[in-house]
Amino acid sequence: MIILAFALSLVLLLITTLHVYWGIGGIWPGRDTVSCAHAVVGFRGVDEMPAPFACFAVAACLGLATLWPMALEGIFATPFPKAGLAATALLIALVFLARGVAGFTPWWRRLTPEQPFARFDVRYYSPLCLVVGLGFAILAITEFPA
Repeated sequence: MIILAFALSLVLLLITTLHVYWGIGGIWPGRDTVSCAHAVVGFRGVDEMPAPFACFAVAACLGLATLWPMALEGIFATPFPKAGLAATALLIALVFLARGVAGFTPWWRRLTPEQPFARFDVRYYSPLCLVVGLGFAILAITEFPA
């Protein structure tokens, strides 16, 4: 399971880095703030990226999630009991799984119709959320103390 933990942490670290990049004004994968917002935010009528605070808040949450698989595998010391880490990993799994499933619903498509976000969401964002959620669920279940 250590390979799964490292893979999850690496993926989440990359996503965290992207949110920090957007928080400091980065525009990739767009050409400007409007095209970036259309690619990564996608809500109807969006014409600018979220405020830096919002990007950094998401990055902070993702950063904590990045540490969770490592803590669960005992890569570094933590004051939290293994059962608590596993239970929290299961909650993190549910968040990612819910986001992944939402991306395939008509309700979410109505909220986020902007292109290319809608296309990227179905091809990349939602499937990635499902994979990350599944990874957290596997870690939580297999690492839960007997």
